Amino acid sequence: MENLGLSLIFWYGILHAFGTDHLTAIADFSIGKNKKKTMLITTLFAIGHGLSLFVFAKILESYNISENILGYGDVISSTVILSMGMYLLFMVFSDRIQLKKHIHHGEEHIHIWFGKEHAHSNTDTTSAFTIGALMGIGGVRGMLITLGAVQGQSVDFLMVLAFTLGVMSIFVGFGVVILYINKNLLNSKQNLRRVFATAGVISVVVGSNMLLN
Repeated sequence: MENLGLSLIFWYGILHAFGTDHLTAIADFSIGKNKKKTMLITTLFAIGHGLSLFVFAKILESYNISENILGYGDVISSTVILSMGMYLLFMVFSDRIQLKKHIHHGEEHIHIWFGKEHAHSNTDTTSAFTIGALMGIGGVRGMLITLGAVQGQSVDFLMVLAFTLGVMSIFVGFGVVILYINKNLLNSKQNLRRVFATAGVISVVVGSNMLLN
């Protein structure tokens, strides 16, 4: 029965990961990144999401929190997506997304960065973990209902691990799609602006729709 329960939780994680808000956030962080960073971003997003759900699930087991307060988790997730979309659109229209091509060992490489000057930074990976954690707050209610229906007992780390692995499988798979876009579409400044503008508009629409519903 335990293995069956964990399998159901894993599949719930897969279904949960297909939410437009999650895939939008993954796209916003992964567009323009190399293979290593894209895979790292998607993995950290999933881990942050799972850990956040685990922490808040344990809190909710100990304290009786009203539905109105829990609803603020959805507001946080929506605001994160909306803010990311507005940020991307600002970077596009203020011409702060840059592309530079150069040759390394006979192969052409493309570098994409935000800002007026080229600088290497690891903030994307840290931010992906943080955003994943923040968005996890919005999924606590649904996860608790599912876990309660499956096992009817307190949430333990193994259950959350199964959920996180399910989420991660979709996030990493979607990261492969983003890698294809990075490799085949982001080969000019014009295409770069179009892709980021599209991602920004989608984020604004998704975030606004979540806030209104």
